[in-house]
Amino acid sequence: MVYDLVIIGGASAGLSAAIYAARKKLNFILLTDKVGGQSLLTDSIENYPGFVSISGPELVKKMEEQALALGAEIKEKKLVKSVLKIDKIFEIETHDGEKYQTKTIIIASGKHPRPLNVPGEKELTGKGVSYCSICDAPLFQEVPVAVVGGGNSGLESATDSVPYASLIYVLEFGPKIIGDEETQEKLKKTGKVEFIVNAQTLKVAGDKFVDGLVYKDRISGEEKELKVKGIFVNVGQTPSAGFVKDFLELNQQGEIAIDHKTNQTSVEGIFAAGDVTDIKYKQCVVAAAEGAKAALSAYNYLQKASRP
Repeated sequence: MVYDLVIIGGASAGLSAAIYAARKKLNFILLTDKVGGQSLLTDSIENYPGFVSISGPELVKKMEEQALALGAEIKEKKLVKSVLKIDKIFEIETHDGEKYQTKTIIIASGKHPRPLNVPGEKELTGKGVSYCSICDAPLFQEVPVAVVGGGNSGLESATDSVPYASLIYVLEFGPKIIGDEETQEKLKKTGKVEFIVNAQTLKVAGDKFVDGLVYKDRISGEEKELKVKGIFVNVGQTPSAGFVKDFLELNQQGEIAIDHKTNQTSVEGIFAAGDVTDIKYKQCVVAAAEGAKAALSAYNYLQKASRP
């Protein structure tokens, strides 16, 4: 079977694209590792129109239900390995060896958490090292934890940890905590949070489970250890575009370059939407809008291609 469209990615952009593709009666399929993406890591979204406050998982569930009700086909546990063009048809291969042929593609694969790349991190991931505070904060009842990263995502991890952890260290590599100042003030008032700046994380300590974090004071050069049982890593995101790095034009940050009017990539017939692209604002509502744009552009492309 040759699909009209294959959507790669099942978060805000991909699900929005699926809703629009279904309404246009396209023959399509959505491939994703797991429906939800980064939205699953957010406990409260307060800037999505129509909702004063809604959790990321709840919002994604509503999008998924809407897409399925319109007839969308969604396949999970499908990580894309490669994209090729054979004549006028694209062939997508997943890591489990399945292949899908399609006339158009929308890449909405988002971003994934950037690791610290320090000794002990990989070995203790899932054993005290976490990239999802909303998922794992309740695991650290009455024990100290560290949050690496002083941006908004780091402050969110600290906020998620307040009801559970006995003490929360927030480490920032730079000279200043860069997250929202109002959130900083709220965290200070809890009496549980200690901010540490100019801190370079060197090592995750522990044997079977995390029992400490070693960092260097970038001013004095002194190495120090925090005795913690949990570590939340919040040092940025990496675009999930590696499977097309030799096929599409990417910018210096590894994001897919698009025409911001149509979401067309450097290859005709392939569109991209959401955080995996070079759009300026990485927001859930923006990603959803970009997914809609990409689907409409793919539909228009197919309509033109079918004309004699």
